[in-house]
Amino acid sequence: MLSCQKELFNLPDDTHYLNCAYMSPMLKSVAHVGNVAIHGKDDPTTIKPDDFFQNTKRLREAFATLIGVEDERQCAIVPSVSYGLANVAKNLKGRKGDNIVLAGEQFPSNVYAWMALAEEHQLELRLVEPPVEFKDRGQKWNERILDQMDEYTCLVSTGHVHWADGTLFDLKAIRKRSREVDALMVIDGTQSIGALPFDVADIQPDAVVVAGYKWLMGPYALGVAYYGPRLADGQPIENNWMNRLNSENFGGLVNYQTAYQDGAIRYEMGESANFILSPMLTHAIEQVQAWGPQNIQQYCADLSLPFIPQLQAMGFQIEQDTSRAHHLFGLRLPEHASMDVIQEALRERKIFVSVRGNSIRVAPHLYNDRKDFEALVDCFGKVMR
Repeated sequence: MLSCQKELFNLPDDTHYLNCAYMSPMLKSVAHVGNVAIHGKDDPTTIKPDDFFQNTKRLREAFATLIGVEDERQCAIVPSVSYGLANVAKNLKGRKGDNIVLAGEQFPSNVYAWMALAEEHQLELRLVEPPVEFKDRGQKWNERILDQMDEYTCLVSTGHVHWADGTLFDLKAIRKRSREVDALMVIDGTQSIGALPFDVADIQPDAVVVAGYKWLMGPYALGVAYYGPRLADGQPIENNWMNRLNSENFGGLVNYQTAYQDGAIRYEMGESANFILSPMLTHAIEQVQAWGPQNIQQYCADLSLPFIPQLQAMGFQIEQDTSRAHHLFGLRLPEHASMDVIQEALRERKIFVSVRGNSIRVAPHLYNDRKDFEALVDCFGKVMR
């Protein structure tokens, strides 16, 4: 069982940071790796040709281990979720009249790619909004997604959890239905992978894309992706020298290749060897793996659950435990509450959460302890009387 890991971070002692879904704080060890990497270019003679490929290989191996993929070459390094999804969009074989099914109110990166594709190929975009009624909301939302998939569905895309309120999506059921209608299944794992157990072999999605600066605890502007067998021979959105066959042979780079690297490496961005960010993200993922996402999830559950009844007694609506994650969940305000007043009180007490519409998103991690939730509940208790 994990204990609080706050000593591994540089968070100020007088703050209550319950906002990992916004951006994780930097691990001291990851910052050290970054500092060493920055000075690695002081003497360029120390950077050897093989380093370009060992850097990327180690990062792919770390991510592959985390999500249960045996071959790291099924993974790719991307600069962002939108980049990773664009690779899928380029290879989607949709025909006029087909449809794309999306969970509603998703983060824009997992919507705009499909909006552009739908317009280009005259596809129907089906945004499945959550139920208005709160009772059994998560279960009913999942049922709506399944109901919207039919023989003309060419792709379904969602997160593992909803980015704003932590609602769990039933990935196994969605995968089963997508197979029945022969649709690609794409997952934005940015708000779950690293803090919630996820296994590619168990879900068998066609693509998973993850930004590195949230629950993977890495730096900004670097992410990772998995592309399954149906995308193994696709066309990438970018043509760079490293994603081409035999790019390891520096002496033969002018022997231009029409073939790409095997597997998902073809989808990697240019300069993927990034000698600063890649080692940082690699180290961060290795630390997450050492902790274990299942243990992180349990820690967040043990920390937050004792306070849920108090929050509900104040009038907050919170998705039932079985239909949401514990590392990220939403508090929907009662009608009488003022978001402006609450935000001001949170700022005064240095409590950091995210506001999403009429909800407050709470996202704890291993650096949080009971004092953080006590401060949150006390703050709400004073302003919502």
